[in-house]
Amino acid sequence: MSEDTSSQKDCGSKKKAMLAYGVIQISATVVSAISLAAIALGLCSIKQESKAFNTCVDEVIAEGKTNAAAVRYCNGGAI
Repeated sequence: MSEDTSSQKDCGSKKKAMLAYGVIQISATVVSAISLAAIALGLCSIKQESKAFNTCVDEVIAEGKTNAAAVRYCNGGAI
C-alpha cells in the first residue's frame, strides 16, 4: 500500500510540471503568431511606400531628368 501512495505523489508533481510546460508552449505559440502578423502588416506598408516611390521616379523621369536625378529627388534630395 505504501508503494501506491508514493507513486501517486510523484505523478502529481510531474502532472504540474507538464501542465506548466503546456501553458508555456501555448503562450510561445501565441506570441509567435502575433509577431508574424505584425511583420506581415509592416510589409504591406513597405509595399505601398515602394509603389509611391516608383511613381515618383516615373514622374520625374517623364519631366526629362536622368534616372539618378529622379532617384535622388524622390529620396528627398534637390534636383
